[in-house]
Amino acid sequence: MRKSPLSSPPIEALWYQGASLGLVALTASAALAFAHQATGPAIAEAAARDTAASLAQVLPQGFADNDLLKDTISLPMAGMPPLTVYQARRAAEVRGVVFAVTAKGYGGPIRIMMGVDRSGRLLGVRVTRHTETPGLGDKIEFAKNPWIDSFAGKSLESPPPARWAVKKDGGDFDQFAGATITPRAVVNAVRGGLELFAHNRSAMLGEDDHLLTLKKEPTS
Repeated sequence: MRKSPLSSPPIEALWYQGASLGLVALTASAALAFAHQATGPAIAEAAARDTAASLAQVLPQGFADNDLLKDTISLPMAGMPPLTVYQARRAAEVRGVVFAVTAKGYGGPIRIMMGVDRSGRLLGVRVTRHTETPGLGDKIEFAKNPWIDSFAGKSLESPPPARWAVKKDGGDFDQFAGATITPRAVVNAVRGGLELFAHNRSAMLGEDDHLLTLKKEPTS
């Protein structure tokens, strides 16, 4: 018995299926674009609010009278994205700067915001993002422990470089029970941030007419 040859679908059917799939893809793309357009500004505003809150926490009240979010300079970093430096002004004079450094913590990167005055003295330090162990390493958060406030007023001269370490390593800074790696990483990163400022003070304060390539952002 002869088998009937398989019949091919009509050209019209193939065209219809292709057009339908194309329409679905176009509709999905349009929906995604609309959603991005609708939520993009809200996401940007939320990020700006978070940054503004972090800036306020690392500067003494009344230290600056300008909008730091609108008063930034972008400094080139060797082999890395440019570093955003927020300039804190009062009566138009730059009194200090705020910038972020990154530490290599036990659970991953730790992002740290630090405020520094013109002389290189720390005005304040806050951890803005981390994935450290809850109940142990997360004590670097100000909301959970005041330890992070121990940096205020410190500089590369006070304590001297050899004392910029946790007490377990012969330094001046406390560590956490069962979580030495995390505070050690933060101490090293903050010290590195002060060194970054010391080496690039004029550029970060906006006193250089021609910005040079800066040292790599410190990580610990």
